[in-house]
Formats: sequence, C-alpha cells, structure tokens
Amino acid sequence: MHITNLISQYFGKFAKKEFPSFFQEIINASYVKLMKLNMSEFKNAKHYKSLNALFTRELVIKREIDENKDVVISPSDSLITECGKLQDDTALQIKGMAYSVEELLTYYCTSNFEKIKDGSFMNFYLSPKDYHRYHAPSDFKLKKLIHVPGKLYPVNLKYLNKEFELFVQNERVILECEHNEKIFYMVFVGALNVGQMVFEFEDRVETNRDAKEMKVYEYDNIEITKGDCLGYFKMGSTVVMIWEKDSVEIENLLNNDVRFGQKIAKIV
Repeated sequence: MHITNLISQYFGKFAKKEFPSFFQEIINASYVKLMKLNMSEFKNAKHYKSLNALFTRELVIKREIDENKDVVISPSDSLITECGKLQDDTALQIKGMAYSVEELLTYYCTSNFEKIKDGSFMNFYLSPKDYHRYHAPSDFKLKKLIHVPGKLYPVNLKYLNKEFELFVQNERVILECEHNEKIFYMVFVGALNVGQMVFEFEDRVETNRDAKEMKVYEYDNIEITKGDCLGYFKMGSTVVMIWEKDSVEIENLLNNDVRFGQKIAKIV
C-alpha cells in the first residue's frame, strides 16, 4: 500500500468517529472556523455527529439550477483549475502539466477514444471548505462505471504543479455517460485524507480499500436527471469532465470559483 493510502485510511477512521457531543461540537466549530466554511445552506455545524458527516453535508436550502436542456451545469462547488480543448488526446491538469486522456480513462473506454479526440475538458477542484457532493451536469444515460485503484496524492495546486500525471496515478472512478447520442466522461479523482468516494446508485464501489484490480460495472437502463445527486467525496478532491468533440461549447472559467447549478457549457 502506498503511504498516501495508509495516511488516508487512518485519517478516515478519525473523521468517521463520533466523539461525545461536547467534544464533537468543538471539533466541528474549529473546522468551520479554520476552513472558513459558509454554512448558510446547511444545518448548524453542531448537529453533525462526526467530522465526516460535516464533510459530506447535504444542502438544506435547495440550490437553483439552470433548467435549460441545452445548458450544462457545474456538478459541484469548486475551482476550475484548467479547461479548454483537448490536443488530440492530451489534457492539462494545470498549465504546463499535461497527461493522456486515454491513460486516464483506461483501455475499458477504447471504443470511444476517437470520439473524444480534440474534444473539450474541464477540471473541478473541491477544496476542504467546499460542499462535497457531486451532481449530474445534464440529463444522461449511465453506460458504465470503472473503478481504478491507485495512489492518493493531494490534488491541491501545489501538487498539480509538481506531480507529473497526478490524475493518472491517483485512484479514480470513471462514469461513461451518453446525452443526445454523444459521449462524455466524469472522472472522480481520489485524494489524500480519507480518499473515499461514494456513489448513491452503486454500493459495490469501495474506494481506498486495498483494491488491486480495476472493476467495471455496465448498465442498460439507468437514466439520470440534471441536478440529481450522484454521490460525494469524503474529503476535498477533483472531478474531470471530458466531452466528445463538437458536442459542447464550454465557458471560459479558468481560475474561477463555480457553484453546483451554475452554467459551465452549452450543448451544441
């Protein structure tokens, strides 16, 4: 096991532990203050029985989303660390640090490699202060889920600038999606501390669990509606979206903070 996975497992045990209420309230309040969490859309921090429950908090005030069928919305609250056009199959994790999308998606997506060449991509970095749930960016049919074991390097700006092909090295879960007969991918990248990703439609996925082999789950009839909650990170991490060529026009949001529900692209 890589040291990053071991650290994440130990932190995960702490994060999910329910301490006596008076002590848990101190932990939660300290985290809110340290990370400058905006709790205006959530329950008061004292109501969460563990740090993990606070990390994975649900909205209690419904978020407004753009219902236009031609609009793609942000799947999460996050910072856009890179976005743009793929150069053949090459994307950026951050300026100057490129990686192969084919390596990111693995050979289980080979049949769609030609479709996504010269397509579009966008990277969403969720910091520890952000809302950790991720949602459907548009209506789509879920075709496939691929769980790829790996390391759990941090995915913050410091590591994006120094660790070559970080997204390809880290554990990740890939969703293959179809909208209007066009393919797009959502790649959920694990990170240091906890490193677990939960998917509400697939309880067989267990991340940061000493897995050594990739697992693939294929679906025939799962249809997802824009805005639906897909699952959540048990700590901050990254979502990478990759669209088939000529299927969307993405907004220029580089280095901007976005919120779940906000327009990030237009379907063409």
